[in-house]
Amino acid sequence: MLKHLPSFLSFSNAIGIDLGTANTLVYLKGKGVVMREPSVVAIHKESKKPIAVGIEAKKMLGRTPGTIEAVRPMKEGVIADFEISEHMLRYFIRRVARKTLFTNLSVLIAVPYGITPVEKRAVLDSAYHAGVDDANVIAEPLASAIGIGLPVNESAANMIVDIGGGTTEVAIISIGDIAHARSLRVGGDAFDASIINYVKRAYNLSIGERTAEEIKMKIGSAVPMEVEMREEVRGRDLISGLPRSITLSSEEVREALAENLAAIADAVHSSLEHCAPELASDLVVRGIALAGGGALLRGIDRFLSDMTKLPVFVGDDPMCAVVNGTGVVIESNRWRVR
Repeated sequence: MLKHLPSFLSFSNAIGIDLGTANTLVYLKGKGVVMREPSVVAIHKESKKPIAVGIEAKKMLGRTPGTIEAVRPMKEGVIADFEISEHMLRYFIRRVARKTLFTNLSVLIAVPYGITPVEKRAVLDSAYHAGVDDANVIAEPLASAIGIGLPVNESAANMIVDIGGGTTEVAIISIGDIAHARSLRVGGDAFDASIINYVKRAYNLSIGERTAEEIKMKIGSAVPMEVEMREEVRGRDLISGLPRSITLSSEEVREALAENLAAIADAVHSSLEHCAPELASDLVVRGIALAGGGALLRGIDRFLSDMTKLPVFVGDDPMCAVVNGTGVVIESNRWRVR
């Protein structure tokens, strides 16, 4: 049996939330994943009142007038701005609850393994202030492993590397609990920041977060590709201040991401070094599962396999692994605490 899971999950009205740095996903019991929107809130600078949340707010990133600010209330997987995150959570929960006749609503929120008690309390307080009746948390790597179907209740080891927007969660799971884990505050946002910094250094060109994300998705890779790619990139010249375009190669993007990828590989190495010999022997056969949006970076499975000499595979639907894991928990009695 999985340990430390809340007994409130026996309630019929429950939702699971992957409150991510980049995106928030919501699972409604009996319905599946019903929402996936960017974790962005647009607010009026003077009144601090939210103007838009989610998709509409993300469209405003880098394009807002002086009176409006588009912000990400989550940073590195935890709440950076309590008030704005509460607005965002309330918006998402009410959008889901509006479609139902809920009278008692329970919520299970996935949080990074390395979260502090203060950060955990902030997440729970945000949920209660958003109007839920009962709230609890589950560690992201455990939720992710459940979400991609790893046999976490077996006595043999399962290893998950979940590369999210703000954090990378590395965990070894056995008998329904985490035997060893590391939460590394490197993820998709750090990838984007590295691309922004590379373009600034190499070309004196300033680009925004959305452009960097598009570059990563279009031509980013962790290992050399059979056919390297190139992409036109537009931004603002740091010397003249005028719009300018350059052509960026996939080799350059890979160079920009090298430090981030090395940090993830080091975290995996460290976890394997601290793993009990019996569990380590299981991983020779079972390998390492990848999840999260970062798992979609071209060749990252091959990169980690080369670094660890273990088989590495990308789990099914890696973007929804965490929220699907919360869904399995709230749907199935076999996960309930004894």
